[in-house]
Amino acid sequence: MKRMLFFLLAIPFFLLGNGTHKNANILMIVAPHNFRDEEFKKPYDYFLSKGYNVTIASTTTDSIKGMLGLKIKPDKQLNEIVPDSFDIVVMPGGSGAGVYFKDTTVSKILENFNARNEIIAAICLSPVTLAKNGILKGKKATVWSSPFTKKALEKNGAIYVNEPVVIDGNVITANGPKSALKFAKAIDSMFILKKEAKHDE
Repeated sequence: MKRMLFFLLAIPFFLLGNGTHKNANILMIVAPHNFRDEEFKKPYDYFLSKGYNVTIASTTTDSIKGMLGLKIKPDKQLNEIVPDSFDIVVMPGGSGAGVYFKDTTVSKILENFNARNEIIAAICLSPVTLAKNGILKGKKATVWSSPFTKKALEKNGAIYVNEPVVIDGNVITANGPKSALKFAKAIDSMFILKKEAKHDE
């Protein structure tokens, strides 16, 4: 209890509370078909509860449907996104996530975030998209476990780690729906640390 109290006291006041992230913008890139419901919904709800501004982007702004039936309406098409307007990019997974493995628009977005050293987060199959774009080269990462996904990561220079959530540098990866909330909390924690570091500069 004392250690937890010390940790809370050590975080500057401006980093606490629901107003913490009122000027922080998250981009969630969601597959147009068969995204994994929990991997979108749990982080999305968590981010909103923390005061983040969240923009949902996909290849369409028509209603899209998850593997378990969740329907959402993206705010923007991917080609409308201005990456510099966002602090964090999050890619939920699902069986439809492969649509972005070689998507040139997503590639440019990821390249922008990586060049700015901003947070890049992917769960389930989506770490494969990061790997194919060179984001995971030399980094530890996890992914939905299958021979294909592990090979895709390792072929592109990633170091596969069999853990629910893995953080390396500016990149956060997670292995599936059971890790969705832990994934979201890791993203929030990293953002707080980055914001605190900038405040101390």
